[in-house]
Amino acid sequence: MAKGKIKVQTENIFPIIKKFLYSDHEIFLRELVSNAVDATSKLLTLSKLGEFKGKIGTTTIEVVLDKDAKTLSIKDRGIGMNAEEMKKYLNQVAFSGAEEFLKKYEGKADDAGIIGNFGLGFYSSFMVAEKVDVDSLSFKEGESAAKWTCDGSPEYSLTKGQRSERGTTITLHIAPDSEEFLDESRIAGILNKYCKFLPIEIKFGTRTEQIDDPEGNKDDEGNIKKVEKEVDNIVNNTHPLWKKNPSELETGDYQNFYRELYPSTFEQPLFNIHLNVDYPFNLTGVLYFPKLSKNMELQRNKIQLYSNQVFITDSVEEIVPEFLTLLHGVIDSPDIPLNVSRSYLQSDGNVKKISSHITKKVADKLLEMFKKDREDYEAKWDDIKVFIEYGVLTDDKFYDRIKDAILFKNVDGKYFTLEEYKDHIKANQTDKNENLIALYANDVDEQHQFIQTASNREYDVIILNSPLTSHFIQKLETAEEKLKFARVDSETIDKLIEKTDTPESNLTEDQINELKPVIEEVIDKEKFQVQFESLSEKDLPIIITQSEFFRRMKEQSQIGGGMFGMGNLPDNYNLVVNSNHPFTSKILVETDSDKKRSLVKQATDLAMLSQGMLKGEKLSKFIERSLELMD
Repeated sequence: MAKGKIKVQTENIFPIIKKFLYSDHEIFLRELVSNAVDATSKLLTLSKLGEFKGKIGTTTIEVVLDKDAKTLSIKDRGIGMNAEEMKKYLNQVAFSGAEEFLKKYEGKADDAGIIGNFGLGFYSSFMVAEKVDVDSLSFKEGESAAKWTCDGSPEYSLTKGQRSERGTTITLHIAPDSEEFLDESRIAGILNKYCKFLPIEIKFGTRTEQIDDPEGNKDDEGNIKKVEKEVDNIVNNTHPLWKKNPSELETGDYQNFYRELYPSTFEQPLFNIHLNVDYPFNLTGVLYFPKLSKNMELQRNKIQLYSNQVFITDSVEEIVPEFLTLLHGVIDSPDIPLNVSRSYLQSDGNVKKISSHITKKVADKLLEMFKKDREDYEAKWDDIKVFIEYGVLTDDKFYDRIKDAILFKNVDGKYFTLEEYKDHIKANQTDKNENLIALYANDVDEQHQFIQTASNREYDVIILNSPLTSHFIQKLETAEEKLKFARVDSETIDKLIEKTDTPESNLTEDQINELKPVIEEVIDKEKFQVQFESLSEKDLPIIITQSEFFRRMKEQSQIGGGMFGMGNLPDNYNLVVNSNHPFTSKILVETDSDKKRSLVKQATDLAMLSQGMLKGEKLSKFIERSLELMD
């Protein structure tokens, strides 16, 4: 029996590992299973290179839980270790065996699938175990099994081992404060989270499955009976879809893999992008476009980051541009630099290159879809427009690439690109300053009256109803000279598109000054500003509008990025009186002051009712007054 001290810089390395190295104690199982995969991958590489001539046999890694003994074991049939190798690899914290292996076989083992980057992974065991045993037998001929034991102090023992076949068994004697890891469902959940796509089979217990009766017995309907059979419970898919060649895959394969990634999601994605890059960095993966709801926050943290098929994190803001976090799927790259615990990304040049490449691939895919099948692209537009608007707002390069595939849908359901729409409105939607005015609605039903007024003048109205609309149109106004957006209810139509020829008012200035205080008397003067305009007799007598600038600033502030405090300001509206409507003249000539006030109140309430602003007691009184007027 040999004894010694683990070579560390401090006597307190284990408490440091337990408290600070890993943010979540469950990570220990990922590290130990990854090490087992490493050991197996090394053996397969050596066999391929002819340096191991023995029989490979089964390579399945086994995770064994023994509640009674309070142990959790990870068993592999990889290269194993002898006593000297145990001293070398287990007794020097932060010595990376995988890194040394790759250096030795550089240029020969490109596809070895070696995962390990850090020698600290093994020591994560002591976050949950009061003692750890490592029993190992090297693949080399003539070697003897060796057993390493440590109780979490710098002291260890090295004795003769029990293994009779190559490989390593790591047995954790679970500490009293970590007995949650003796629960079968807890271990199954960790394996499913971190090891679901590792390249070597991982067994955790057994399960029963229905198979055809081997004896051929049949039921009453003549069908072969089903019987139960105990089989190994393999927890991982060793050949995930993103590692396959896109040319070998069909739409159904991508849909099935989406269900594998998100088993609780019932809705299928709209389409996907397969990433497959080997220069100047390694990057594989599949990104899916989900149908985006208006609450974008619910969609985040759906992209899973892997390094050589080991799950790292689903917080990928450092590697994926912010707007792409709305997508779902998988990214796998061994070139993404991780810190020592693999928990956090470290920013460097590769990360920026990978991020830019993903953005380019997404933009290229969208443009390809638009050019290849515009009709299908238009059908998907309502479900992807929030994503594209978000990308345009947060990434100038994305805007430059995607500009030609941005669509606008008008109230009649017709789609236009940005350039098509500018050409479309040039004919009659230019104001006296030659600006192109793009009228839009965010709710076709609520703004129907204003849309109808615009339509009567043969003006076109598009639908812009995403939570990012106010930011998005401001971006376009900055990028596109002479293009201005105005919501169709933000002013009267003749103010939105001002022409040089405007109708004259039927009211004199004295008549306006006489009527204005009568109207102000029946409204909330803090909320409504009364103004008179010379409109068509066909327009309504009173119209309520809200300034495009004021409303846009409030919307931007409410979702971030707008003028400080605007989101908390009270709403302010214009109450526009049509000086050319016959009803306005009727109010003016009415001599009975009570009836005049009643007519004014009825007209203003009608305007508010049309905007959904008349509620409660005011609505009840409006109904009573309407019945009296009818009577």
